[in-house]
Amino acid sequence: MKPAVAAIGLFNDSYPPIFDGVTTAVVSYARYLYEHGQNPCVVAPANPAPAPAAPYPVMRYFSLPIHGRKPYRYGYPKLGLTIKSRLRHTPFRLVHSHSPFSAGRLAVYAARKHNIPLIGTFHSKYRVDLEHSLHRLPWLIKKTMKRLLEFYNSCDYVWIPQKSVEDTIREYGYRGQIEVVENGNDLATVPIAELASYKRQTRKSLGIADDTVTLLFVGQHIWEKGIGVILDTISMLHSRGVKIRMDFVGSGYASEEVRRRICACNLQEVAAMHGVITDRSRLADMYAAADLFLFPSCYDNAPIVVKEAAAMGTASILPAGCTAAEVITDGNNGFLCRRDAQSYTEIIESLAADRHRMHNVGLGARRTLARSWENVMEEVVERYNEILAYGGKQYR
Repeated sequence: MKPAVAAIGLFNDSYPPIFDGVTTAVVSYARYLYEHGQNPCVVAPANPAPAPAAPYPVMRYFSLPIHGRKPYRYGYPKLGLTIKSRLRHTPFRLVHSHSPFSAGRLAVYAARKHNIPLIGTFHSKYRVDLEHSLHRLPWLIKKTMKRLLEFYNSCDYVWIPQKSVEDTIREYGYRGQIEVVENGNDLATVPIAELASYKRQTRKSLGIADDTVTLLFVGQHIWEKGIGVILDTISMLHSRGVKIRMDFVGSGYASEEVRRRICACNLQEVAAMHGVITDRSRLADMYAAADLFLFPSCYDNAPIVVKEAAAMGTASILPAGCTAAEVITDGNNGFLCRRDAQSYTEIIESLAADRHRMHNVGLGARRTLARSWENVMEEVVERYNEILAYGGKQYR
C-alpha cells in the first residue's frame, strides 16, 4: 500500500460556521490541496454552531466568544487538553498559519516539534480589531501586538496578499523578508463574453428594474468598514430621487444598529439586509445583479470581496489611498473617491446616467482582478514544493 502523504497544516482563528475573507482563503486552500492529493489538515478554534462537513481533517480546540465581536471566538489551547498531543502525533510536512493569534502559536508549536517549515500570511489590520475589542485594556493591546510580532518573527516565510500590505506589517515592527502571494476567488466561472447576459437574467430573476441602480456590500457589519458612509450615501441618493436598491450581506456587531438606522431614515423600501449567505451560487447572483460594489473601508488590506465582485463584472467604489485600493485604477477597473457620503453620492449619480461606462469598468475589473483560486493555488503548491526542497529555513 502506498504510504499516505504527510499533512500540510492550515491554521487559522476562524473557520466555518464563521465566514469572512480569511476563512474563505483557508477553505479554498484546503479544498484545492485535498482535491490534488496534498493531504491538508485544518486547525481552528471550536465552535458550538454547526459547520458544513469537510472531506479533510479539521482539528478543533477550546474557545470562548470574543466580547463585542460576535460571532468570532478566541481559542485557548492551554484549556484544550488534547490539541498539542494531536499536533505532535500528526505527521505534518509543512505548516501554514493564516492568523498570528492562538492558531498561530499552535502553528509555531507544530513546526518546532516536527522541525518543518512555517509560513505565516499577514491578512488583516489586526491593531484595529484589538483597539475595538480591548479599548478598555490598552496594556493588553500592547502585549498582544508584541506577541503578534513574535509570531511573524518565528516564521520561516511571511506572505502578504498584495504589495501595499507591506506598509502595515512594517508599521507593526516586522523587518524580515516578505513575499506577495495573492488571494483568488471561486466565482469567475461565467465566461466574460456571457457576463452581460448573465447579469441581465439575474437582475430579472430578482425583480430588479432596468432603471434601478443596484448597490451591494458584502462583509462584516462593523463600523470600521465604513458602513456608516454607505448608510449616509443611500439616504442622500434616496432623498435626491435616484432609483436605487441597496443589499447588505453579512453580519457583525453593528448589524442591529444598521437595521435601526435603515428604519429611522425610512430606507426600508430601498435597503435590505440578508445576513450571511453561505450558498456560493446565491452569493454569485447577488454580485452579478449589482451595478456597483460599495466598499468604503480603510480597515481591509486585500479584500477578497472586491475580487469576487469583479469576477461577476461588478466594479467597486473604494476610498482613494486606502490599502485595498492599490489594485484599482480609477475609471479602468473600479472607482476611487473620498471616504464620505457626498463623494460616493456624486459618483453613483454620474454612473446612474452613464450605464455604458459602469458596464465597461465592470468588465475591466473582471479582466484585471478576477484571478481564480485554481490559478493561485498552482502557484502556492509550487512555492510549497520549493520550500520543502530547500529545507524551509530561508529567513533564519
